[in-house]
Amino acid sequence: MTAQTAETPNGLAAYIAVTAAYWAFMLTDGALRMLVLLHFHTLGFSPVQLAYLFVLYEIAGVVTNLSAGWIAARFGLTSTLYAGLGVQVLALLALAQLDPGWAVGASVAYVMAVQGASGVAKDLAKMSSKSAVKVLAPKEGGGLFRWVALLTGSKNAVKGLGFLAGAAALGLFGFTASVLGMAAVLSLILLAVALRMPAGLSMGRKDAKFREVISKNREINWLSAARVFLFGARDVWFVVGIPIYFYAVLSDGTEAGNRAAFFMIGSFMAVWTILYGAVQAAAPRLLRARTRPDPEIAALARHWVAALIPVPAALAALVVMSGAPAPWLTGVLVIGLLIFGALFAVNSALHSYLILAFTSDDRVTLDVGFYYMANAAGRLLGTVMSGLAYQIGGVALCLAAAALFIALSWGAMVRLAPGQARG
Repeated sequence: MTAQTAETPNGLAAYIAVTAAYWAFMLTDGALRMLVLLHFHTLGFSPVQLAYLFVLYEIAGVVTNLSAGWIAARFGLTSTLYAGLGVQVLALLALAQLDPGWAVGASVAYVMAVQGASGVAKDLAKMSSKSAVKVLAPKEGGGLFRWVALLTGSKNAVKGLGFLAGAAALGLFGFTASVLGMAAVLSLILLAVALRMPAGLSMGRKDAKFREVISKNREINWLSAARVFLFGARDVWFVVGIPIYFYAVLSDGTEAGNRAAFFMIGSFMAVWTILYGAVQAAAPRLLRARTRPDPEIAALARHWVAALIPVPAALAALVVMSGAPAPWLTGVLVIGLLIFGALFAVNSALHSYLILAFTSDDRVTLDVGFYYMANAAGRLLGTVMSGLAYQIGGVALCLAAAALFIALSWGAMVRLAPGQARG
């Protein structure tokens, strides 16, 4: 594959265009998640039914990442980036056709299918954007870590704004109008990015074989295994458990109370994700990555994931000991989960750097696709467990499961023994 670098005018323009497209996508992705979760919760869906709404989204992510790396390797990164944005527009338009008069089973099946299309869109956009950083970033002075941390951290901050925007739009404009508005905005951004994207980001290679997707690199395989459990640990409380717990605590059952609860839940999800993004973007400075060799950065990743285990474990124990929900417990959970978010952000930034450091330019889309397939598998695991755990044992079981998953992620990271990065 041929590409510009970020040190050339066209390379910098390509990086800006890719980042803008990724931001736009993640804004709608965050808003859509809150719209779907809160809208269907108010319609009386159980925690397990709510989890089902997102299951196909995550399954689609597993399949998409496995194939998208090969598609991008064969046809180029811009084709998969545009496809991701376009499919998201179509998914939003389809979701707006949902009829409140449908039976619950039909509504669940329809939203699952639309969310599956949105999952395809998200992972096409993610794989394209992350792979572009590998070929565009400066090669010296920790440039790769800085560029990937900036892209990933900023997109998470934008997704946090999407959570708030989605919850606020649901309360102000209703479900259908909010979804159609997002489709219109994303269509305009897709058009603008397509018109401004410089040529030459990645041309692909026609001889790329699908079997090349499966990585033979030991470091990438263990890192991918660690990623499964790291993201499972987040989504096991993030997707269903905490939003529904907070809704139960904050809403008084009136229309005004529901709107206030929507806003407060959206605000928490937004603040959590924005903090996560800010810490992620700052991780190279916090870790002094410019002067550290890759084996040392991998060792840091093992230490940081170990530091994350006690946080959800302590919160789960506190919920169990407290008995009934109380205002003080809600406050402690908010603070504890923000601490979790900061530590999780450093872990995620280390992972996002290491996958790009371990791969080579000619395999970047294949290895990144494989790695984010593992990411999607972790999200799928966390999504399913979030609804199931909350229905069985409430938010305490969600948090206990998170602690277990992080311990498993640490176990995979212990097996990581990287050599020199490929640059």
